[in-house]
Amino acid sequence: MDHSNSSPELSDGQAPQPVLSLENVTIELQGDTILKDVSLTLYPGEIAVLIGPSGAGKTVLLKTMAGLFEPKVGHVLCYGHEWKKLSLTDRHQLAAKIGMQFQQSALFDELTAFENISFVLKEHTHMSESEIQARVMECLTAVGLEKSQALHEYELSGGMKKRLGIARAIALKPDILFLDDPTAGLDPVNSDNMAELILSLKEQIHATMAVVTHDILRAYQLAGRIFLVVDQTVIETGNAEQTQRHSDPRVQQFIHGWLHGPLTEQ
Repeated sequence: MDHSNSSPELSDGQAPQPVLSLENVTIELQGDTILKDVSLTLYPGEIAVLIGPSGAGKTVLLKTMAGLFEPKVGHVLCYGHEWKKLSLTDRHQLAAKIGMQFQQSALFDELTAFENISFVLKEHTHMSESEIQARVMECLTAVGLEKSQALHEYELSGGMKKRLGIARAIALKPDILFLDDPTAGLDPVNSDNMAELILSLKEQIHATMAVVTHDILRAYQLAGRIFLVVDQTVIETGNAEQTQRHSDPRVQQFIHGWLHGPLTEQ
């Protein structure tokens, strides 16, 4: 893996303790190797953005970080705890620190926007009805959907569904937030608004975030560090400026959208 960007450091020069680490991870699905010998680390409060061609394994990587996929080889540690070594109870407790917005929204279409969030709180907390109502409205307001609380999932636009997915993902006040292509299918204005919403949420909830996107402009807008998922591996390309100057021709082809290059001539 290419470490062209140094890890964040504290003011005294000490590197902070990682929130999440992948150590020499290989992931196979149905006998196919998706990612091989991948190592990366997420640090407190940063936004890491995963970019790369369709089908390269970005979503698989995100779900592996979240403990939803178990690697065939290697170790995935969240707050120093290895997912596969935890008991079911401990896994649930650790998973409660994580919020995830799925690419296909995974919302309940028979529930209203309000009910989609309150369901999570009723399932995973002992909050009272009044506390749940207050928290739901707090989450809906954070994503600008407070006036749409009574709408059902099928009544929402694509962008509204994505915002509702994020509102549900932050309901339990997670320490880590995984967002799977939150700007996909949005027009440029709404895509930009979504990115600004994510940056605003970062200031509000101070979570460590990993975001998948195909949009290089959004990657530049959001990222502290950018990772290119390609050829079964992950290349850490650095921040926006470092990514633009990166020497790997695969990085240059992807960020410029060139038709010809190593990504299309293999």
